[in-house]
Amino acid sequence: MTSNPQDDMRDEIEQPVEATVAEPEDALDPREAELLAVTTERDELKDRLLRSLAESENIRKRAERDRRDAEAYGGTKLARDLLSVHDNLGRALGMIDEEMREKLSAVVEGLELTQRELVATFAKHRIEKISPAVGDRFDPKLHQAMFEAPVPGAEPGSVIQVMVEGFTIADRLLRPAQVGVAAALPAEARADA
Repeated sequence: MTSNPQDDMRDEIEQPVEATVAEPEDALDPREAELLAVTTERDELKDRLLRSLAESENIRKRAERDRRDAEAYGGTKLARDLLSVHDNLGRALGMIDEEMREKLSAVVEGLELTQRELVATFAKHRIEKISPAVGDRFDPKLHQAMFEAPVPGAEPGSVIQVMVEGFTIADRLLRPAQVGVAAALPAEARADA
């Protein structure tokens, strides 16, 4: 009798399922499963703890930096407002001629004392003058060009006039020095020089 290949296959398929599906020998017993779950949870908690500690350290560093900045630069607005007082005292003292100085010596002395005290207070709070000299190179980080003019004998890009002194507070610019800057001479003026 010849066997039909389809019948043979059907016989193989109909064999008991138990024979084809083997019992896993390394199935986890309940204690091992619980240990694996606890270990996984521990690892997750450890990771969260490390992340929280890193975040806390970053917050601490940021707070310390903010505290230092507030200490160094906290009075910036007040200092900027006091600069006009400094400028006006300087202008007032500059307008006093010798005759007025003799007549109003006590007032002049009071103004000079007030200006010195203001400058000393600035120094105490790390507020420093930017006083470029005529001929210094123009520095756009510290100076503000108010005008540009060709000046014979002056190097282009150099300071030719200081209109208002500048100030820094703890190495930050508070107000740039306002200056006039030498421009390049026109071609015909250079030929004459």
